[in-house]
Amino acid sequence: MRLTFLLASLSGLAVPSAFAATQDFAVGPQYGTTHVYVAPGDMEAFVQSFASTFGGKATKAVSVTVTPTPSTTLSQLVQTPVGSISVFGFSTPVPHPFGLERTGYLVTGVDDAVKAANAAGAATLVAPFDDPIGRDAVVAWPGGINMQLYWHTKKPSSASLEHVPENRIYLPAESADAFVKAFVTFAHGNVASDDRAAPGIEAGQPGGTYRRIRITSGYGKVTVLVTDGHLTWPYGTEMTGYEVGDLDATLTRARASGAKVLVDAHAEGDRRAAMLQFPGGYVAEIHGAAR
Repeated sequence: MRLTFLLASLSGLAVPSAFAATQDFAVGPQYGTTHVYVAPGDMEAFVQSFASTFGGKATKAVSVTVTPTPSTTLSQLVQTPVGSISVFGFSTPVPHPFGLERTGYLVTGVDDAVKAANAAGAATLVAPFDDPIGRDAVVAWPGGINMQLYWHTKKPSSASLEHVPENRIYLPAESADAFVKAFVTFAHGNVASDDRAAPGIEAGQPGGTYRRIRITSGYGKVTVLVTDGHLTWPYGTEMTGYEVGDLDATLTRARASGAKVLVDAHAEGDRRAAMLQFPGGYVAEIHGAAR
């Protein structure tokens, strides 16, 4: 906790006094999933490509209702050693605001977690509701960052990840500090670094600099990219960055499985990174340690 206060002080972020008194609802980063919405006809190709690229396995696609109002979607979970995704292929219109949330985090109790998120500065976008296997809600953090919080009736059990992925969040300067303050408070997180002159190539802006904030917590990793919005596609469209042990081998598997390499491997300080687009349109950043 002392580290949190120290880093927050150095970066100019105020940590509320309520931080120490709030409950930590995190279960573990292996239970966080990126939410991916694709057309039903693209699901099979997307799931196969993603699993082949990262060495994962998928559950059987099932038709369910995952919203509090009537809707129908195919749903599939893909688990890999470097992160999991929840895939949805709606056969009905997607009820608002579903499809706008980026991440699902498992919590020890949805209703209390939502109250804690509210106290930290988040708004309840979708009030808690029951789904076929548990309970869910969606909260909106400062800057318009939507996240699902969920709980399962039957306690899940997943192996620890080989590499914890990073939730990549692009924000303008005016809302970045408010987001970090609120999320760090709720997540009992640490501001691991706050670099106000990070290499611009990390955000697709070679030759310049930008502010990069990295957060760690029981939910996993979050990287906040603070930019002026002058971004070159596909930067800003990716929601998750996946760390891999061998970047070149991963890119080879990606190409063989039908994914497109949008930005080839390149140096980014202490890492090498690339950008992929999978069948169905999902864009992901992948990175590994620098050579």
